[in-house]
Amino acid sequence: MLLGLILVAVDKGAGALFPAPLTAALLLATLVIVTRGLHLDGFMDVCDGLFGGYTPERRLEIMRDSHVGAFAVVGAVSLLLLKYGALVSLLSLGVPGKEFVLLLFPMLSRWSMVLQLGVFPYVRAEGLGSPLHQGRAKLATIAALLTAIVASVVLGSIGGAALLAGLTLLAWLLGLAMARMLGGLTGDTYGATNEIIEVVGLVATVALLPHGWIQPLWELL
Repeated sequence: MLLGLILVAVDKGAGALFPAPLTAALLLATLVIVTRGLHLDGFMDVCDGLFGGYTPERRLEIMRDSHVGAFAVVGAVSLLLLKYGALVSLLSLGVPGKEFVLLLFPMLSRWSMVLQLGVFPYVRAEGLGSPLHQGRAKLATIAALLTAIVASVVLGSIGGAALLAGLTLLAWLLGLAMARMLGGLTGDTYGATNEIIEVVGLVATVALLPHGWIQPLWELL
């Protein structure tokens, strides 16, 4: 939600000075800079590992390698193009509610990582994601779920609830597929999931927003 507030601030400031394409580029750069490219790096590693290896052991070995392969480059370029296109389309829509989308999609993408942390095993003995699996985090997971539900319903009403349900299902399916290919999940797979859910969430909201499906609950009531 804090990241969403930063995006809203950037949109309000840049949107008053620049056209939609440049504002969208600044929003995309903000997403990368604030997170230090951590999730994008994970997405690139997953692209190389899943498409470049044929066994779980080999895939994990490739993902740990600091070198960037062709699958990573193609995947990152495709992802950033889709995200940029979705942001330009969102900002170009002549309907209200864009600020609620900017608040929602980064929150929902991070909820997807919380979901995977709680559902799927962690495959590495050590890594960025390993401390999050030490001890019980049921209360934190429940708090994250309640936050996601309340925010989705209050900021997006029916469309927000549908978006939460759909993206949660997609995150579970992504986690299931990657866990089967790797024997479990890693910090890279969490980052990849975050990036994919961000893109899908943005594309979905661009389709839903013009039809009035995403609007704050107080306007619906």
